[in-house]
Amino acid sequence: MLGGILAGLAAGALWGLVFVAPNLAPGLSPVDLVAGRYFFYGLTALLVMAVQARSRPLPTWRQAWAALVLSVLGFSGYYFLLVLAIRDAGPEVPTLIIGVIPVWVMLLGKPTHLQWRHLFPGLLLTVLGILLMMDLPTLLSHSVAHQTTDYWRGLAYAVAAMSCWTAFAVWNSAWLKKHRDVSTTDWANWLGVGAGLASIGVWLAAGSEPKVLMAQENIAVAAIVCIAIGVGSGWLATVLWNRASRVLSASLCGQLIVSETLFGLLFAFAFAGQWPSGIQLLASALFVLGMLASIRAHR
Repeated sequence: MLGGILAGLAAGALWGLVFVAPNLAPGLSPVDLVAGRYFFYGLTALLVMAVQARSRPLPTWRQAWAALVLSVLGFSGYYFLLVLAIRDAGPEVPTLIIGVIPVWVMLLGKPTHLQWRHLFPGLLLTVLGILLMMDLPTLLSHSVAHQTTDYWRGLAYAVAAMSCWTAFAVWNSAWLKKHRDVSTTDWANWLGVGAGLASIGVWLAAGSEPKVLMAQENIAVAAIVCIAIGVGSGWLATVLWNRASRVLSASLCGQLIVSETLFGLLFAFAFAGQWPSGIQLLASALFVLGMLASIRAHR
């Protein structure tokens, strides 16, 4: 259990690096950044598979199909929907909707033997932390002031994105527990190939034209950022997350997703050279207490 918790927290730390990626590559659009991340995740997965070709099996058609579907749910499809949501509804409310993913994963992934009264403290602390972090009164006032057709369409995209990643987290955990003959690294590689293929389609559909990308002043830096988050926040984070998903219940993994926000805030404030506000510190403390309460409930 300890190894799974550490793997989940490490995955959250690597995902948190994505919070500062737009500042490191400001010339890239959100779609370009997402496509670049998953393209290099897929390329890394292919390279690892090539190196291990003699010792590791290739997926069956059924396994390959499962990897493709889950990769679309958890990676390219999820982020593409999120980009559309932010485009139409702004960043505030879609961020809140996405922020409750840990809660849904905890609710849907609860083991049958775990009683709700044991899970409730961790859930409550996490929900309170989310509400504090997202500044709910401001979000509600913003939603009232922006009730346009585009806004409501953006909210629909946000709900769809939330549903995609929630389904990915629950189904990915169930798949790994059912197919213990497949290593977590192999599964991360197969997911990566699917994500890489989908990223090309996402970029062709909504990404910048090649001449626009190549005309950027810091295109080399942008490429390095995409490679770094593709290998670290993509391939390595998925290997670690698969390890956590196999040995822990989906509900506990859902609680550990909160670590992405915590590490993302830490990296963002460190990058900006600022201190978080008192509300953000309180929300972070609630997140930590929520994770500790959930770990205790699952012991």
